[in-house]
Amino acid sequence: MTAEPLVLRSADARGVVTLTLNRPLAFNALSEGLIEALQAALDAVARDEQVRVVVLAAAGKAFCAGHDLKEMRAEPSQAYYERLFAQCGRMMMSLQQLPVPVVARVQGLATAAGCQLVAMCDLAVASREARFAVSGVNLGLFCSTPSVALSRNLSRKAAFEMLVTGDFISAEQAREQGLVNRVVDAAELDAEVARLVERIAAKPRVALAMGKALFYRQLEGGIAAAYEDAARTMACNMMDESALEGVQAFIEKRPPRWPA
Repeated sequence: MTAEPLVLRSADARGVVTLTLNRPLAFNALSEGLIEALQAALDAVARDEQVRVVVLAAAGKAFCAGHDLKEMRAEPSQAYYERLFAQCGRMMMSLQQLPVPVVARVQGLATAAGCQLVAMCDLAVASREARFAVSGVNLGLFCSTPSVALSRNLSRKAAFEMLVTGDFISAEQAREQGLVNRVVDAAELDAEVARLVERIAAKPRVALAMGKALFYRQLEGGIAAAYEDAARTMACNMMDESALEGVQAFIEKRPPRWPA
């Protein structure tokens, strides 16, 4: 039997491409394979001048639960972690570098790098049931790379509170704080995404491409350097005893035994 693709792609006659994360049983955790598949899908969109809008969706109950901690814990070396977080950072930056708007369709949980994924999309529509957190700190691993995107969506104090507490915020709180644009009942999610996409697709592609590039260029010049710094920081953090124990405890479904 052929394995299901990690990213599903569909397109319509208007040039609206939907990319769907497809690891529902793993809560769409960002394994190396899923990062690679999403990068390839985004690269293909970047080369296709017929694309007008991208919708980033997810299969199953969760949007994305962050990095695949079991996979990360299997190879505990700083070189591996630096390579992994650099790979993820490139994929995240690709969302912003696309010449077309990207709309996140968030139907459920978005945590850690999953919350980062929402923040890196240009727009986001969430179900009222969706929840958001950057909860790595609960495992002894500060969400350094997600902090880059989060701090560029929320106010500094709101972002920092999420990062240092690991607490969840509701979809309504996410809208109030700037992480998502619209919140609707689950039954209305697809219709609300469609309404937003329709308005964007009706605009000239070249204007949107130029405008999006300018929007981020004038807004911030240092995000790439920030991601490099954050990736190094997160890789170093991942090698710390506390983080290794926290992740192992998560995998074993037990409370962490923090080093003295």
